[in-house]
Amino acid sequence: MSTAPVRLLLDGKAEAAVSPLDRGLLYGDGLFETVRFAAGSAPLWARHMQRLQHGCKRLHLPAIDAEHLESEALSVIDGMPEAVVRITITRGIGERGYRLPAHPQPTRLVAAFAPPPSPPEDYRDGVVARLCALRLASQPLLAGLKHLNRLEQVLARAEWDDPAVFEGLLCDEAGRVISATMANLFAVIDGVMVTPALDRCGVAGVARAEILARGGVQVRDLPLDLLWQAQELFLSSSVRGILPLRTVGETAFAPGPHTRALQQHWRDLGFSGSQA
Repeated sequence: MSTAPVRLLLDGKAEAAVSPLDRGLLYGDGLFETVRFAAGSAPLWARHMQRLQHGCKRLHLPAIDAEHLESEALSVIDGMPEAVVRITITRGIGERGYRLPAHPQPTRLVAAFAPPPSPPEDYRDGVVARLCALRLASQPLLAGLKHLNRLEQVLARAEWDDPAVFEGLLCDEAGRVISATMANLFAVIDGVMVTPALDRCGVAGVARAEILARGGVQVRDLPLDLLWQAQELFLSSSVRGILPLRTVGETAFAPGPHTRALQQHWRDLGFSGSQA
């Protein structure tokens, strides 16, 4: 099976030689954003840059140049009608050890990929999810950030190889539902949209932020036993949009008016096609 070449810029140059001494490689010391482009535009770009700037501040990384990143992103997607751009920022090369470099020179990697398949039936009928055995560890200092250490998600995704299962839901150590491995989770309970609080662990997605900005969502702890009482369950992702969950394990759910309204909102933002 052939793989299409990846278009990328490393510190603005068309090369892929990251130093083996880069702290992103050695320690996962950095952040990333995965941005969906449609017809040469990224409707959630401002939210991605806001989260990236916030993450840089929390990790004591130099501030980013959002205009420069946008220029590089547009360069790597040139000629691609639909694309996913991954922006990776690391602290760069430093002396061996955990101590922060006194004057960091961040590494900047901007790469474009073809978007993932978007079967229309997934958005119409929903996808299948399972409950993962792995539990997310609590670390408030990193909670919400899209940092480079994704080992928890890697190990959770390794729990299944059934192609019929699209996603896995993750709980924290106390049994509270947090998210899916690649997306945020929303539930409609007693007619109210609820999404898990992410002050202990988890990634605060930009699609989640877009939904929260519309209002009418409770951000709260979501115990697992309450999840089974939901009338609707759906995932939010800046890459895939709004995906209803059809089943989680043996429990069935059905797309409802809240899910459909947000799918329409995604189309209104400019994400055309079945992925919205």
